[in-house]
Amino acid sequence: MSYTRFAIYYVPPDGAMADFGAAWLGWDIAGGEAAAQPNIAGLGDVTMTPRKYGFHGTLKPPFRLAEGQSLSSLKDAVATLAAGHAPAVSGPLKLSGLGRFLALIPSRPTDDLAKLAAACVMDLDRFRAPMSDAELARRRAADLAPHQEAHLIQWGYPYVLDAFRFHLTLTGELSPKELSHWETVLTTHLPPLADLFVVRELALVGERTDGLFEMIHRYALTG
Repeated sequence: MSYTRFAIYYVPPDGAMADFGAAWLGWDIAGGEAAAQPNIAGLGDVTMTPRKYGFHGTLKPPFRLAEGQSLSSLKDAVATLAAGHAPAVSGPLKLSGLGRFLALIPSRPTDDLAKLAAACVMDLDRFRAPMSDAELARRRAADLAPHQEAHLIQWGYPYVLDAFRFHLTLTGELSPKELSHWETVLTTHLPPLADLFVVRELALVGERTDGLFEMIHRYALTG
């Protein structure tokens, strides 16, 4: 399989949460295949934007591979990184509005997740190709704060390190009325949420030539 970009994600392990996420978005990132969505009016429209990425939490945002680097060397580096970090533990996930979309986020701040994400961003940055002028312009259209602009220049994404907020996206952008409606819908479809949220693995994922992301390999956090 040929990939245009790569990323490091948290992808839920096999089970109720993974099944929910695949069905809700209509794309199974772990299996690299479409999933049947529930028969809910408008669901296909509100999940259109996040569908291609699959149900996930971003740890290192998508990047093109730098010249001179290879998928094989990236795999080795992710394996080394995972072996040096313990699982990241936080409070339970909760459904929340995050700007204009809905997501699952940890109910309490967690240094573990922030440290793990920072390591993914910084330790693997040598694999990231420089951003094009068009990519920079697209990111800057969001009216970035100065520290976000600095992150964009140095790390290729504005919302990393001190601007990072772990989340598992469930919808695209919604109006206030839509936010309320879809929050109600989601509360009746979410599986039970565990008392603790634990990231035990890193998932190396790739963007296929059709624009959809799929998992390449999981790496257990064993440090």
